[in-house]
Amino acid sequence: MKIEEVKNDSKELRVASHSHIRGLGLNSDFVAEPVSAGFVGQETAREAASVIVDMIKAKRFAGRAVLFAGAPGTGKTAIAYAISQELGPRVPFCPMVGSEVYSSEIKKTEVLMENFRRAIGLRVKETKEVYEGEVTEISPEETENTTGGYGKSISHVVIGLKTAKGTKQLKLDPSIYESLLREKVSVGDVIYIESNTGSVKRVGRSDSFSTEYDLEADEYVPLPKGDVHKKREVIQDVTLHDLDIANARPQGGQDILSMMGQLMKPKKTEITEKLRGEVNKVVNKYIEQGNAELIPGVLFIDEVHMLDIECFTCLNKLLEQTISPIVIFASNRGVCPIRGASETLAPFGIPLDLMDRLLIVRTAPYTESEIEIILEIRAKTENLVVAKDALAKLARIGADTSVRYAIQLLTPAGVLADINGHDSISIEDLEAAADLFLDSKASSKIVMDPNTKWIN
Repeated sequence: MKIEEVKNDSKELRVASHSHIRGLGLNSDFVAEPVSAGFVGQETAREAASVIVDMIKAKRFAGRAVLFAGAPGTGKTAIAYAISQELGPRVPFCPMVGSEVYSSEIKKTEVLMENFRRAIGLRVKETKEVYEGEVTEISPEETENTTGGYGKSISHVVIGLKTAKGTKQLKLDPSIYESLLREKVSVGDVIYIESNTGSVKRVGRSDSFSTEYDLEADEYVPLPKGDVHKKREVIQDVTLHDLDIANARPQGGQDILSMMGQLMKPKKTEITEKLRGEVNKVVNKYIEQGNAELIPGVLFIDEVHMLDIECFTCLNKLLEQTISPIVIFASNRGVCPIRGASETLAPFGIPLDLMDRLLIVRTAPYTESEIEIILEIRAKTENLVVAKDALAKLARIGADTSVRYAIQLLTPAGVLADINGHDSISIEDLEAAADLFLDSKASSKIVMDPNTKWIN
């Protein structure tokens, strides 16, 4: 019988708008390469973003804000996502759009506050006492049912654990026996039990049993070293919003989230300003004791001109708080009215008092040659083969219309190439796709034509 490993290509099939972005694309001298890490051009904006990344890593930028300003399709959102890639997975990155704050169920300022708290991380270091080892025996002890039934109940369970240094027998509560059953623990498994909470974690099968079967789905792990009873440092990454939720709906337990919840009244169901203040006090206490580290993350607000005057006033207050993330705005508007104060015009639709707090980074329009390189990178990401002359024509279309429209044409042109039996996307396939799908300028021109029968 032949057994072959099947390669999982599900990740390659999921292609999003910024799947090709892998970082800011700077060299060792912190100078932006013209083409690197999925980026093309925008060297000045990328170098400015790298300075912002360095300040975030040095924790010297908390409570400040940056504005990426430029025409549509010039890479503002891509640079924000590249910043998140450079910061790594442990730094919180919370993206949102300006229109998300408008809801009939929750206040606009509350939405902003929640996203601010999601963008602030807390790395908590806890020392937990655990019992770890290979299971040598599991002996549940039964007793007569106290409720008077015919069945018997478990009074306690005796479990034997073995490490490279020695063995130990433990007498456990019946509730821990239920956890052992849920984890499907059997003799020969390597497990660890937390002494504070009684939670059981099955690590895997002991490698001394690896020759028991020729083929088995279990993961084999080595026999634990040291004593059965030991102390282990556990690092837990949470956000302040997680702590707010845990305190609003406390569940009990001994972990950091539940311990903080014990300070509050157990019947709280709403995240109030008072509750957040209490959480901040406990967080500051943990930081002073050296048990936790605050990690200011990034809150990215795209289409910031969609916020209104109330939200901008709230942002002024939130940016001045002692615990605050780095805020990145993006806008493609020029001079436009401020929402909620429609008679007041302002650059990017942002009040001037908030503008004074911002570092502004400009993104420039792409040239035709840069558009061609972008389309080539995008075609590789989508596993499409495009002929040289077709790629040049598509770049011209992008220069005349928009980069986004040129990228959007790639996929339908690839489908048409398959239908026509072509090995690669040709000029004919592109022209056919362009005839089927109009760009925004052509569509607007048709609508504005007075000879058409549109109802205006």
